[in-house]
Amino acid sequence: MRDKPSHALANVARSVGNAGMTAMASIPGLLAAVDQHAAAVRDLLAASDQTLDAASLGDYLVGFTESALERGWTPGDTRDWEFVRIVAVCWLMTRHDY
Repeated sequence: MRDKPSHALANVARSVGNAGMTAMASIPGLLAAVDQHAAAVRDLLAASDQTLDAASLGDYLVGFTESALERGWTPGDTRDWEFVRIVAVCWLMTRHDY
C-alpha cells in the first residue's frame, strides 16, 4: 500500500472524475468508454488479489493519477486515455457508494 496521498493529488483525481461523470451525459461514447475502463480496473484488482472496495479503488486512483502527471499528462481532454480511466475509477466508487 502506498503512503498517504497528498490532498492536492487526491483533489485532482476527484475533480477530473466529477467533471467526467458530468460529461458522460453529453459526450457520445464516453459512457461506453468509461464502462470498458471500469471493467479493466476490476480485472486488474482481481488479478492482484485485491477486493473491489474503497481502499483499493482509492489507492489505484491516486497511484494512476500520480503516474499520469509524472508522465506529463494534464487534465482537460475528455477523449484521452488517462481522463477516461480516472473517470472510470470514480464512477466505480460512486456506483459502489464509496
